[in-house]
Amino acid sequence: MTKQRVLFICTHNSARSQMAEALLRHRYGERYEAQSAGTEPSRVHELAIEAMSELGIDVSGQQAKLVDDLAGEAFDFVVTVCDDAKEACPTFPNAGRALHWSLPDPSRAAGSHDERLAAFRSVRDEIARLLDETFAS
Repeated sequence: MTKQRVLFICTHNSARSQMAEALLRHRYGERYEAQSAGTEPSRVHELAIEAMSELGIDVSGQQAKLVDDLAGEAFDFVVTVCDDAKEACPTFPNAGRALHWSLPDPSRAAGSHDERLAAFRSVRDEIARLLDETFAS
C-alpha cells in the first residue's frame, strides 16, 4: 500500500508543524508519510521537544526546512497550521487537498517555564485532535 504524503507548514517550522509531523507519523505512520516545512525556518523549539517527549515521541533530531525546497513535490495533503503561513505559502499545484488549521503560536507564550510549556501542550493536544478528526478514518 502506498502511503499518502502530508506536508505541514508554519512560519518557522519550529513548533506546530514539527509537532504535527511527528504526531501523524506516530499515530498513523502506517498510512501516511509526514513532512513539515516553514516559510522562514529556524530550529525546533526546545519546548516543542519537551512537550512531545511527554508522549514518548522524540523530535530532537528533526530539522527545520524551507517550504520552497518542497514546492515541486506532490502531496496528498498540504496543511497550513498558522495564519501567516497560509498567506505566505507557495501554491502546491500537485496537492490533492489543502487544509488550514488556525493554531496559536505557543512560542509567543509568556511566563514561567511551566506556563510556556502549558501553551505547547495545549497546541500539541489540539493538533492531535485535528489529526484524529482528519486522518483516522
